[in-house]
Amino acid sequence: MSVINQTDEQYYLGPDGQWDSWDEDYGAYQFTSIKDIVNNFIVAYVGEGKIISKIKRTDVAFHAQRCLQEFSYDILPSVKSQEIEIGPSLNFVLPKDYVNYVKITWVDNSGIERVIYPAIKTSNPPSILQDSKYEYLFDEQNREILLAEQSKTKESFQASPRNTPNNSSITGSSRIGRRYGLTPERAQANGVFYIDPIANVINFDSSFVGRIVTLKYISDGLGGDDEDLTVHKFAEEAMYKYIAHAILATRANTPEYLVSRYKRELAAARRNTKIRLSNIKIEEIAQVMRNKSKIIKH
Repeated sequence: MSVINQTDEQYYLGPDGQWDSWDEDYGAYQFTSIKDIVNNFIVAYVGEGKIISKIKRTDVAFHAQRCLQEFSYDILPSVKSQEIEIGPSLNFVLPKDYVNYVKITWVDNSGIERVIYPAIKTSNPPSILQDSKYEYLFDEQNREILLAEQSKTKESFQASPRNTPNNSSITGSSRIGRRYGLTPERAQANGVFYIDPIANVINFDSSFVGRIVTLKYISDGLGGDDEDLTVHKFAEEAMYKYIAHAILATRANTPEYLVSRYKRELAAARRNTKIRLSNIKIEEIAQVMRNKSKIIKH
């Protein structure tokens, strides 16, 4: 278990003894390392007369890392963010530990984040080069098909201005029998983006040149060295239950009732972890619920 092993001066000034010099590790007490979790699990769960009689440390470390990955997706507060200014290339390179995005926003002059929505009906397909007769062009050396640097689809997407919520007009008899009204994903003026899964970049429309864009994304928690991986103390018990269930479920001749027992205990521990990490405060809920007394005008 983690204990405080530094003085107040060491905590506030850091290793170099200087205030606010970026080498301090503020708030580290709320986390515990994966190394400690593996050690504690072996002490508490492995041995003669315990639930697991014998196991290799590497097996425990493997399940601990898998647990950290799974918990990072839906339990742990593992959302990371990056902020950059969009240049003429109109793209944002995905971070090296990127797994999936939470949301993408641009920041206005007041520092307010405006949510950007994805353009689901476009892409950047490989564009084949053709001659004047529309026949494919091939590399003279390898005789492979030549591809353009970027597709016409992407060029058109980034060239078209999108500064109105819905620029489609409904006129003429050809609209008879069609659905009228705003399309929800287009009923906003914050711009659009799409992620290119081949180049692993985020492409934006032409309105984003010079804008500050923030990407909030999910990582799997395994971006650093194994010895430096940490997990919040609220999730520590759930990790023990996950490791125990994973080991018992993958071993031959394990009684089914024992696997089912730890499966139930894992579900309960995950639920408690979610509640604890949700950081719900009664005063904040009460402040929000006061909004119920407002009269809704039609």
